[in-house]
Amino acid sequence: SLPATVSGWCFICLPLRRGTCGGGTTKRHAWDLKGKVSDMEGKVRNYQTKFKSVNQENEALRDTMVQRQSKMVEMEKELKNEYEEELQALSGVREELEKVSSDKSTLQKELSNLEGKYKVMETLRDSQETELQTLKMKLSVQESTLARVQGTLRDTEEEVRSLKETVAQQEDELHAGEMERRRLHNTIQELKGNIRVFCRVRPLVDGGLSKHIQLPASDVKTITLAKTEESHTGKTAETQKNYIFSFDRVFGPMASQQEVFEEISLLVQSALDGYNVCCFAYGQTGSGKTYTMEGAEYDQARGVIPRAVQQIFRAAEKLATQGWEFTFTASFVEIYNESLRDLLYTGKASKRPEHEIRKSTNNEVTITNLTYEKVSNEDQVLGLIALANQNRSTAQTAQNDRSSRSHSVFQLDIEGVNVGRDVKCKSTLCLVDLAGSERMLKSQSQGERFKEMTAINGSLSNLGIVISALANKESYVPYRNSKLTYLLQSCLGGNSKTLMFVNIAPESDSFGETLNSLRFASKVNDCVIGTASANRK
Repeated sequence: SLPATVSGWCFICLPLRRGTCGGGTTKRHAWDLKGKVSDMEGKVRNYQTKFKSVNQENEALRDTMVQRQSKMVEMEKELKNEYEEELQALSGVREELEKVSSDKSTLQKELSNLEGKYKVMETLRDSQETELQTLKMKLSVQESTLARVQGTLRDTEEEVRSLKETVAQQEDELHAGEMERRRLHNTIQELKGNIRVFCRVRPLVDGGLSKHIQLPASDVKTITLAKTEESHTGKTAETQKNYIFSFDRVFGPMASQQEVFEEISLLVQSALDGYNVCCFAYGQTGSGKTYTMEGAEYDQARGVIPRAVQQIFRAAEKLATQGWEFTFTASFVEIYNESLRDLLYTGKASKRPEHEIRKSTNNEVTITNLTYEKVSNEDQVLGLIALANQNRSTAQTAQNDRSSRSHSVFQLDIEGVNVGRDVKCKSTLCLVDLAGSERMLKSQSQGERFKEMTAINGSLSNLGIVISALANKESYVPYRNSKLTYLLQSCLGGNSKTLMFVNIAPESDSFGETLNSLRFASKVNDCVIGTASANRK
């Protein structure tokens, strides 16, 4: 019979490495292509060795078969009909030979398959080597790029550090520049005087020119009232008497709201620098006070109050880039018949609280039970102003169908802090629209209107007394004589920069009221209250 092994190789376990059956084969990693190729090459060599061994055995078998055939011939000659069992045995040997031949054919096919696989593996190996070379080149490029990026990063980091140092230095310079700007700005305002007076002439209703008001084209600070007087004896001709007044600025009938506000915008800016600022309008009923202070809804006609609010919030936004944070608190109160009324009150009229003016230990004037609204933008403030206008007392007089019968006082309290610079400031912007001033005969008021006019003229008269006392540097200034002067005490005689608008009507029948208003404004213009200081820590 054919032996189970040939030259030490196991035919059953032929695909296994190193002639071993069962376990013992170490599985290669998927990425270990070289190891896999090496294993395949070993297998091919083993198969070639086995093939040679099989060929040798086949030759040996052939020789054996020839010998056996010879023996069979000899046995046929000797024992032709004698041993049938031997023939059967020879037949079994033939079957075995055929089996061996079949095994040989199978091994040849397996060898052919292995040779094909070997060629595929060689092709795969070549492909993997090419890919490996490509990856090595890419890795080299990436390493070069990484080195270049790292160098750029180091340069960028150095540039960023330099820029940070530059920014810090510029912030310091900017802060120093802002402090110097504030100092110079407020020095200029102080040189102009702490109480400044602007005169504004309202245009005629028909658009013509007033003959008795003269405004020199070359002088924006002078206004002249010209009055023609008849001779009492009738022997001499009519004479013209001129009343000349000088103020910080005189605005003619054609002056725009923007032009007027530009003259006071620097004063408004002082409020963000920590200075108390007060601006109030004075004049007879119908002279344009409310138009100057509030104006109309469309942009070009907006008055001092909405423009000042807009400037304050826009300037605060710019200062925020320098580390400043501001909080704003608004209030709106009117003085009507010597009584205080909260114009921001939204409750029931029957439950309106009473208000009193109080002065704190640090000389700050406050009002009890008053509505103080925190605001953060311009629109909120304008909404409060609209609410106050709805609540303000108005009545009909012979001078103006919608004449304000009270003094209105708008206040915007400002608190600023710069944490990085450890600087704080606190100030108040006070904008006042005074009630109309006119004589009793001129107003033709009766009953309740007469009482209103008496209260208005009384408070304005006391305002004149206070101004005179300040101008004459008297030791006692009667601020408490009226609610108006008591409320404006810090603006008139305290730590404040104050501006007064004197508004005059151009009609010839208003000559007397115009002359009185200009005389009063001249007293205010002569008043010196000292130098205001910033409320900063």
